[in-house]
Amino acid sequence: MTSPSRDFYGADIVSVLQGFGYREDRQRGSHVILKYTHPETGEIRIISVPLHDKIRTGSFQAIAEECGAEDFHEWCRWIDDHR
Repeated sequence: MTSPSRDFYGADIVSVLQGFGYREDRQRGSHVILKYTHPETGEIRIISVPLHDKIRTGSFQAIAEECGAEDFHEWCRWIDDHR
């Protein structure tokens, strides 16, 4: 099994998450704020994605946590597979 890429760009992350139900709530400076409401539980997740060229690993881990990812490497693979 190959390792997922670690070269992720803000626009790629936004695009993938929008394809899975996140919607752009607003933009604040160089960050897009996305909002997701779980259809069954009503749980709301709000995440901030920087639109920088390459997202730093620490920022990418924070985004994964905000999205509810339990396994960072698996989440990276999921993003990689859907961009």
